[in-house]
Amino acid sequence: MSTQYECLKSPDLYAEAFGIAPPEALLGKEVWPRQPGFFIRKAFVPGQPAAEPSAEPGAEPNAEPACEVAAPVAPACPLVMELAQGQFGLVPTWVKSASDAKLRSTKLAVTRYETMSTATATRETWLKGQRCIIPMQAFFEDDWRSRKAVPTRIARVDGQPMGVAGLWERWAKEGEEIISFTLLTVNANSHALMNRYGQNGNEKRMPAILNEGAYGAWLNAPLDKAREFMRAYPANLLLANPVQKK
Repeated sequence: MSTQYECLKSPDLYAEAFGIAPPEALLGKEVWPRQPGFFIRKAFVPGQPAAEPSAEPGAEPNAEPACEVAAPVAPACPLVMELAQGQFGLVPTWVKSASDAKLRSTKLAVTRYETMSTATATRETWLKGQRCIIPMQAFFEDDWRSRKAVPTRIARVDGQPMGVAGLWERWAKEGEEIISFTLLTVNANSHALMNRYGQNGNEKRMPAILNEGAYGAWLNAPLDKAREFMRAYPANLLLANPVQKK
């Protein structure tokens, strides 16, 4: 699974595609591990209690968080999304130093959704419900069918931005702070398009691209329902083109 993607090409696209305030300035055109990138998360609203994580299967389930505890039937909390900036490559809270964080983050740019709730690096982040959406115009994969790596740009057929499911974290120690994120991937062995990419013999993976109508639901879903969003995006809605690398 490639760890390189292309940012949105215009600030206005953040508002048009995701309904959030656009950034004052764009970052670099493409993002690699340990570089800064934008992600969208559920904003903290003063006066609104923090969400209690729902239990994983096998544990006692918690009720979905409500805005007012005292009300017999509490109204649903409105979702407020915000654009944040962080390092591409997750830094777990238990990392001891900033130098160690840089080493680990390269390996944690991409996370398999099947292990996000059990892996040491992401379990705490998952249980806290720190899900996010990574806006991108396209992502890149290597086509090895010719036995040589052919970089390929993969985007939506209609050219619209994609929102990829991810997790974000805040690491802070001795006055230093690192906000970071990782994108989630799903199996693509049977995918009509994505099964072409990646080296032969390896499992095929692809980003967990969310449907446009599912952005808010992914961020706001109880923990025991969030896995339902981890599906392969339809092949007929994606377009792959080889790119000339400089």
